[in-house]
Amino acid sequence: MVRKASVVIEKDEHGFYAWCPELKGCQSQGDTLEEAVANVREAIELYLETLPPEERDQHLSQEILTTTVEVNA
Repeated sequence: MVRKASVVIEKDEHGFYAWCPELKGCQSQGDTLEEAVANVREAIELYLETLPPEERDQHLSQEILTTTVEVNA
């Protein structure tokens, strides 16, 4: 079954850091954006393999919304 998970990706001086808010501790990194996305996808799939189906459904049913706002700085 194909499911969707939220991923947050941050760029820093070392490359890209990616993490999944629904799955505490599920994170990865990569030198490029593409590598970080591939690595976090693999991390999420491996993480989900360790969960019982009902817990997996509970985590992936959460709705995570992200946006940007303008601020005066």
